[in-house]
Amino acid sequence: MGVFTYEDEVTCSIPPAKMFKAAILDSDNLIPKIMPQAIKCVEILRRSIWSKFKSMTHRVDAIDKENFTISYTMIDGDVLSGGIESISHELKVVASPDGGCIYKKTSKYHTKDDAQVCEEHIRGGKEKGLALFKAIEAYVSAHPDEY
Repeated sequence: MGVFTYEDEVTCSIPPAKMFKAAILDSDNLIPKIMPQAIKCVEILRRSIWSKFKSMTHRVDAIDKENFTISYTMIDGDVLSGGIESISHELKVVASPDGGCIYKKTSKYHTKDDAQVCEEHIRGGKEKGLALFKAIEAYVSAHPDEY
């Protein structure tokens, strides 16, 4: 099995506590509301959050509300194609100097045997993640008292 790692950062004008609450802690309510064309529902099962987008399932491995971190793994679905066994993510929301936050994400693609990860696959995941992030930022900016 191989492991391919990539890191990404996105800046945001929302303070870390608000962004973490909206994007992570309230994701089961907020995400289907702001992106109904992409995500029908997010279900909470056995203290873990499982979200399904077409046939994609995530498992929350760890969450730290005080330090604004979460680790989760994509464990099932047709997104795990081309020899990809699972994709694990570590996300940390930290304060930025301007009062907003920086979303720091490390993703690890775990492959079967000697399979390689296609750059197009990574780029597509990053684009979808950025679109979701920006939609959350826009919602929280438009509804500042909600979070």
